[in-house]
Amino acid sequence: MRKPIDVKILRVFVGEAARHKGRPLYEAIVEEARQRGMAGASVYRGFMGFGAGSLLHTAKILRLAEDLPVIVEIVDAPPRIEAFLPVVDAMVEEGSIVVQDGQAIFHLPLRIRDVMTENVATVDVRTPLTAVVDLLLRREVKAVPVMEGKRIAGIITGGDLLSRARMPLRLDMQGQLPCEQRCEQDAAAGFAGLVAQDIMTSPARTLNIKTDVVDALKIMAGKNIKRLPVTADDGTLLGIVSRTDVLAAIARASSVAGHLEILPPGLHSTARDALFTDVPTAGPETPLTDILEQLVRSPLRRVVIVDADRKILGLVHDWDLLRSFVQKESPGLVARLVRALTSQEQGLPALEGTARDVMTTNVITARPDTPLAEVIGVLVEKKIKRIVVADDGRLLGIVDRDAVLKALARQ
Repeated sequence: MRKPIDVKILRVFVGEAARHKGRPLYEAIVEEARQRGMAGASVYRGFMGFGAGSLLHTAKILRLAEDLPVIVEIVDAPPRIEAFLPVVDAMVEEGSIVVQDGQAIFHLPLRIRDVMTENVATVDVRTPLTAVVDLLLRREVKAVPVMEGKRIAGIITGGDLLSRARMPLRLDMQGQLPCEQRCEQDAAAGFAGLVAQDIMTSPARTLNIKTDVVDALKIMAGKNIKRLPVTADDGTLLGIVSRTDVLAAIARASSVAGHLEILPPGLHSTARDALFTDVPTAGPETPLTDILEQLVRSPLRRVVIVDADRKILGLVHDWDLLRSFVQKESPGLVARLVRALTSQEQGLPALEGTARDVMTTNVITARPDTPLAEVIGVLVEKKIKRIVVADDGRLLGIVDRDAVLKALARQ
């Protein structure tokens, strides 16, 4: 038996004749709860009762036409009840609303509503692109829905900024630059005069809030999508879900579920099943100019530093290289480095130093027979995109989030 979790119990006491926008109030509350993906709602009809007005309501045979008492009951996680409470409060003109603590075991599929981020950063279609980038960096998010009134008009991702706005660096690397150099990058990208609707992906693909997590995983893996807005049945934006959110939910569920029917079948795979073996490598004394050349050529944007026996000694990310020269306060060299990393310059700048000078020595690794559930747990806990796979310390390859997602989605 699974362990009960803490919940809130919301009970709404109203009269059967109460209306909201022309329909029975209890029906409107249930429909609102359904659209928002609440765990469930039940409606009970009483046979006798009275409210604050002391008017007696009864189902006795001679008084069938009376306004009978009705109870709407909703049980869900505390944050979701707390978010729904103001909605119900605005709908009820006469009646009572009761909220109680409780515990429950939910026999439900794992749904997007359970894993999405509800506090969504959004921009308007007319928001200047410089403000969009500032918001993404400030909130440390990689995508933002673009709104036109209450309608989702599109979405802007890091990929849109790179491909359509000619932003020189990925968002995670933009954060490594000093503010003045970031402004120079924005100016070089030609952001002036551009607004959100000029570069957004439209229409934005969305997920309904009742979507099963496994189905969402298959959509993301099949379409190579990293983030999706989550909507109610009527299209209202309720949240956003990322590839990391989905992986984190699966990792949590795999650690506590007494049964695995809610989990993807690919979870029984191992790191070996998602292995990427074409990994650039170098020795610790390799010149940084050669390291830069490998970083530019590889989609992994990292070089594993090994000895003669392929024993792992360290790792060099592209941001390790950039951060190193930012700290040396070499603005001219940093500018050239940025152009090289974004393939905007034919020749590579000559860099002083070796891989040993910039490499990260604390390399997180997994064995090839590590269950995929454990790999996911490490990726999520350490907030990393890729994990190095090694056997007895010797490099075998790398597993990244995209490969994990595709492995999970396989039947």
